[in-house]
Amino acid sequence: MSPSTSAEDLGIDLADPVTLVRSDLDDVFRHLRREHPVFLHPGTATRPAFWVLSRYDDVLSVYKDAATFVSHRGNMLTSLLDGGDPAGGRLLAVTDGPRHTALRAKLLKSFAPRSLQRVADRVRRRADERVAAAVALGTCDFAAEVAEDIPMGTICDLLGVPPSDRAGLLRLSKQALSSDDADQTAEDAWLARNDILLYFAELAEIRRAEPRDDLISTLASIEVEGAVLTEDEIVLNCYGLLLAGDETSRLAMSGAVWTFARHPEQWTALKEGMAQLPTAVEELLRWTTPAMHVGRTAARDVEIGGRTIRAGDIVTAWNLSANRDEAAFTNPDVLDLTRSPNRHLTFGYGPHFCLGAYLARAEITAVVDALLRRVGEIEPVGDPEPVYSTFLRGYSGLNVRLGPAAGMAR
Repeated sequence: MSPSTSAEDLGIDLADPVTLVRSDLDDVFRHLRREHPVFLHPGTATRPAFWVLSRYDDVLSVYKDAATFVSHRGNMLTSLLDGGDPAGGRLLAVTDGPRHTALRAKLLKSFAPRSLQRVADRVRRRADERVAAAVALGTCDFAAEVAEDIPMGTICDLLGVPPSDRAGLLRLSKQALSSDDADQTAEDAWLARNDILLYFAELAEIRRAEPRDDLISTLASIEVEGAVLTEDEIVLNCYGLLLAGDETSRLAMSGAVWTFARHPEQWTALKEGMAQLPTAVEELLRWTTPAMHVGRTAARDVEIGGRTIRAGDIVTAWNLSANRDEAAFTNPDVLDLTRSPNRHLTFGYGPHFCLGAYLARAEITAVVDALLRRVGEIEPVGDPEPVYSTFLRGYSGLNVRLGPAAGMAR
């Protein structure tokens, strides 16, 4: 891809999940940052054009300016290209202005570090159990046998989902925003999302009648701007919390293990104390970047990078590219578990900063800590199986051989 290539001739389609599992994707974004940092991605006969922002500073400017770059029409490329998110104004992630601020403040109490301390203790126990079981197997599918269990179990504990229902919700969650199969249709994803909504509608009705100490009961009882949430708002926010609580952590965990397998020198440095666990987790979050972009709609005409974005235009800000921007990070294409500072945008920034960032960090830290205590060598067994999504990046299957740490029996 030469520097003289025009944006229109790049030959990429960022609305196609297959494009986003290409092995040269980092090269694509490096070229965009250098030659077309504010790129109008061509539309088609069935979908509109959309803006692609690839530089760190431009992505950050979108996060900071929630008045200009609004969320109520959708915060993902797929929903924006389909004409907008029907949950706009009711689901926290796609709500703007004072109502977003008020609802977020209510939910933030449930996600504050002090409130989550007991949950974090359970996360550590769950991570240790799952990693111990994986080491006992020798060769395992880390994505299925470790990473799938911990985030889903944790967010379901918080929501109050019965254990018997969790496997089904995990299956639906994986289909709603991504797929293990490149051939999954938009209808398949739509059906999965609707099944999740129907499930939470039934559970919310039960919690209204018999409240418990869980997030569904909290949503059913809080008041926002002087009124309780409607049934639709309760159900939609349960759906949003489930997907947000599962996807990022699950994909970051699997990505971290694949990273260790591909960079054994960094794994050794971490085991020998040359890198500290909190710093390493931040670098793993930067390196994996499970949520590739955030989508917004321009509320007014605005100029970025010498180009005019018109009111009503779709804007996508690519965390995936921003986290590898040479202007923001020294040697961004080098994995450095000692990297500090590390102002990655994996959890976003500003008013829509990820509500569950503390919990996600706790989950990933617990898994890496369990690996450090129980695992010696991490060896890849074949290639990982990618998820297919325009929003999420990671692995649905990851076979690795986990050798027990010195002094640990298999």
